[in-house]
Amino acid sequence: MADLGDGESVEVKGSGARPYVLRNVGGVYSCSCPAWRNQSVPIERRTCKHMRRLRGDEAERARVGEEIPPGPEATAETGAGGKAGPPLLLAERWDNAQDLAGWWLSEKLDGVRAYWDGKQFLSRLGNVYHAPDWFLDGLPDVPLDGELWIGRKAFQRTVGIVRRQDRSDLWREVTFVAFDAPGMDAPFEDRLEFLGAHVERHRPPYLRAHEHAACRGLDHLRAELARVEGLGGEG
Repeated sequence: MADLGDGESVEVKGSGARPYVLRNVGGVYSCSCPAWRNQSVPIERRTCKHMRRLRGDEAERARVGEEIPPGPEATAETGAGGKAGPPLLLAERWDNAQDLAGWWLSEKLDGVRAYWDGKQFLSRLGNVYHAPDWFLDGLPDVPLDGELWIGRKAFQRTVGIVRRQDRSDLWREVTFVAFDAPGMDAPFEDRLEFLGAHVERHRPPYLRAHEHAACRGLDHLRAELARVEGLGGEG
């Protein structure tokens, strides 16, 4: 496997427009990705999927001195009875200092988080959402992450429908807005392209690919936030 000598660095493609930087300074490795930065362990014991991909799991286990825990980039929550939910990307707080130019922006939908595993919809805790068969028409057989959504300021209405177990026709009000295809071993941009192409080609009646835009800087971020909030969105 590849490695970094003392003082060396390498750029790797990540989920944003700008690549992440992996470094080795005096034997202390680091990555500029959020998953590495936000770990609550000493710097010398941190790792991430980019570092593991570069150096290999065995080298990383030897470096951090223990079994590598699942990274925060994909966290499976545990519900009642110890049942594990699907691995989902979870939100992280912005420190109001990091330059977000080149990152992807998208509206935070006030819907119900749902994971399509290729056969059914699951909640964050692994519970099944009983969508009618006609709602599933045209969905791909690969996992998708997204929101079951009716519209802005309609969260309670959405919850009331998707938690029913009778596969009601009320689901016709709902759309599955997908923002990632996490089952694909590909960069985030390629996964977005796959989503858009699938929707364009198959035109599933209840699936929509969420819109993303590359952040041009702090002014753009604030303007987009004001626009979304002005429309009644969450952020």
